[in-house]
Amino acid sequence: MFAAIAPLLIFIAFILLLLVSLSAPIIKSIFLFRLAANVSSGLLNSNANGKVNFGVWGYCVSAIQVSVAGFDRSRGAQCSGTHLGYTIDETIASVLNADDIRNVLSRTTTAALVIHPIACGLTFLTFIISLFILRRGSNGTSRLPSLLTLGVGLTAALLTTVVFLIDVIFVAVVRHRVRDASDGNLTLTWGNAVWMTLGATVALWLAMVGACAGVCACGGRNRRKAETY
Repeated sequence: MFAAIAPLLIFIAFILLLLVSLSAPIIKSIFLFRLAANVSSGLLNSNANGKVNFGVWGYCVSAIQVSVAGFDRSRGAQCSGTHLGYTIDETIASVLNADDIRNVLSRTTTAALVIHPIACGLTFLTFIISLFILRRGSNGTSRLPSLLTLGVGLTAALLTTVVFLIDVIFVAVVRHRVRDASDGNLTLTWGNAVWMTLGATVALWLAMVGACAGVCACGGRNRRKAETY
């Protein structure tokens, strides 16, 4: 019975990984981490704040609010081009009012994020295979689909686990570097994409337990049938 839940869990994992793979700048509300600055000065009673959300394929800059001597001015939101790897360029440095953080990230480091769509594709393949678990054979079992789901799914689960670890380590390293480079003037918050990847990882491993249950149930049923005869 638990084996029949495996396709649903794998589908949930696929949707989560797909959304993460389409994170900022494609889906602006999904991001790995956010850099925010809120700079104020007693001189002319000035204040400026801005936020930058970083996703798998780039970043999105929120609307910037600047207030000087009671006069407010804002600049519209904008996003980078969609490409693999990103750097903190002059635009982001000016938004966050921190010129010292341009070398915090490199394209080589962020290139590791390409594993997200790979894990998503492998999870989709696992989902297609797992659908055959719902179709019972002549003996009322689905051992072969369960075995295939387990074989391909383990690879997907391991890769998704690696992706989650990369996200955690990546954001933690960036947070440490930003704190050192900005002297605490910038704040980094974890994005929802990291926890969505964690959810996909948990769902995949639970699905693998379901696939194992399907294989073991089929084996136990065959043994009982043999003992009957």
